[in-house]
Amino acid sequence: MVWDVCSWRDMGPLIRLETTLTAGHASRVAKWLQEHSSDFRNFHWPPKSPEMNIIEDIRDALLHAVDNRSPPPHTPMDLWTVLKDEWCELPPRYFQTLVESMPHRVEALLCVRGGPTRY
Repeated sequence: MVWDVCSWRDMGPLIRLETTLTAGHASRVAKWLQEHSSDFRNFHWPPKSPEMNIIEDIRDALLHAVDNRSPPPHTPMDLWTVLKDEWCELPPRYFQTLVESMPHRVEALLCVRGGPTRY
């Protein structure tokens, strides 16, 4: 499992979580967020809300990049290395486009009254 953070302007670290979000991992994530709190605006998602998070798009881009690797990663460490490399290769404009798509995502969600959207 990996954790990441991004915004229109910047991207944070890609952190590998061994199996679950342990107290140690959570404290690393919390510390990083606290140190950079002025750099990112946090959105509070209500429970059971429709999934409008851009992280799904980022995850799909990373998975697509991993699938296209030749040779493919064979070990968990290989996979982690490839994920870090591909994370660093994502251009800032990609993140900006995703963030800029949020008004369209919300509009689409409102049009279907909380139902499924293409996002």
